[in-house]
Amino acid sequence: MSNTTPVTAKADEGLSVPRSRIVLASMVGTTIEFYDFYIYATAAVSVFPLLFFPKSDSGAALLASMATFGVAFVARPVGSVLFGHFGDRVGRKATLVGSLLTMGIATFLIGLLPTVMQIGLLAPVLLTILRFCQGLGLGGEWSGAALLVTETAQEGKRAWAAMWPQLGAPFGFMLANSFFLLLTVIFNYNSAQAQLQSDFLVWGWRIPFLVSILMVAVGLYVRLKLDETPVFARAMARGEKLKAPLAVVFRNHPKELVLGTFIMVATYVLFYLMTTWILSYAIGRTELGFLGIGYRNFLKLQLLSVVLFAAMIPVAGWLADRFGRRSVLMVVTAAIMVFGLTFDLFLNPRVMGTGENANMGLMLLFLCIGMTLMGLTFGPMSAILPELFPTNVRYTGSGIAYNVSSILGAALTPFSAVWLAKNHGVGSVGIYLTALSVLTFIAIWLSKETRHTSLDTLEEEIATVGIETTSP
Repeated sequence: MSNTTPVTAKADEGLSVPRSRIVLASMVGTTIEFYDFYIYATAAVSVFPLLFFPKSDSGAALLASMATFGVAFVARPVGSVLFGHFGDRVGRKATLVGSLLTMGIATFLIGLLPTVMQIGLLAPVLLTILRFCQGLGLGGEWSGAALLVTETAQEGKRAWAAMWPQLGAPFGFMLANSFFLLLTVIFNYNSAQAQLQSDFLVWGWRIPFLVSILMVAVGLYVRLKLDETPVFARAMARGEKLKAPLAVVFRNHPKELVLGTFIMVATYVLFYLMTTWILSYAIGRTELGFLGIGYRNFLKLQLLSVVLFAAMIPVAGWLADRFGRRSVLMVVTAAIMVFGLTFDLFLNPRVMGTGENANMGLMLLFLCIGMTLMGLTFGPMSAILPELFPTNVRYTGSGIAYNVSSILGAALTPFSAVWLAKNHGVGSVGIYLTALSVLTFIAIWLSKETRHTSLDTLEEEIATVGIETTSP
């Protein structure tokens, strides 16, 4: 018996709300979720080592802070299983509301946390728990938002539709980091000469976390006005609700899970090198082997380069619909492999310079190349991963692939890159990117083209205990 059975209805047949509302709901939600995620990433480099891990040298404190940053990526697969179960059984809409609330409440509570100077070791413990909750929320967010648009897309324009929630990543990054940049200006905060008694470290850093609750309220308002996707509604009308989507996806789709996981790895590694790690490397003290660039000066360059990240996502969506997901991603991944071999040419302190003598033009060029490649590889992901799985396990399957990949490509990357740069030079960080990109290239090469795959497919589990009711 084959794993899936096709259904002839079009994905967008029976659509009862304007596509503009669906696009807005997917993009606003992911923007808020990624904003929440990135304000932690920024604080993990510039704030948390001082307030939550201060009783060690600065290098060890940074590593400890990066470790708590990585906890969320361990939580994300758990979130994909939890929210995926309900997303495949209850529906996309309700699950997306739950993921947004989980992330938003955890982020708000981080803004209220006492520091290690106030409650001792309980502070980093609570920080780690809330970071785990952030990961749970994001683990359920991405696949739900991707399904919201792919399952309502016009025929032949699925990658274009799927790129809208992807824009939440650069938009969330720009919001989070612009907010932090503005606060450092208002509070006249200099990371290179940080003083624990400064207003920014006493209370100013909390503002972006606390304000996020207002953004969550906006996201909830938009999402509560949505209807269920027609593809999922038809699946439920036929009685194809699985009791255990997780068991079915592991039993019937292990190949798709493995391929989807490794297809995403290079994207994760590249992004967290170009955002979290490069920030720590650029603003770190020169006596530790870092570049010693001022936080504000570097953040301006990073924000400029993220514009290219956002601009390339719709380009990638168009290319993926025009030429196919597989061919586009193979070319882009090959370019990432080459880019990884250039790190020493750009970032070696002997080439880049340090402190006030750092070559900011060269740094901007490096960031722009990396972010351009990031947009091109990230854009098609919300199309290709859902296309690997049938309707009644799609939320679970695509979520697991996306978020297990986050452990391999993101959780370990900032920590590993800090260690590699400190012990083997910055060129080794680029080799790390190239090596993992080779794995992604192989996974894409082994996968099939999914551009013309119908999303209206179901698991043929009708005669088993996995179905609550039989199809008519």
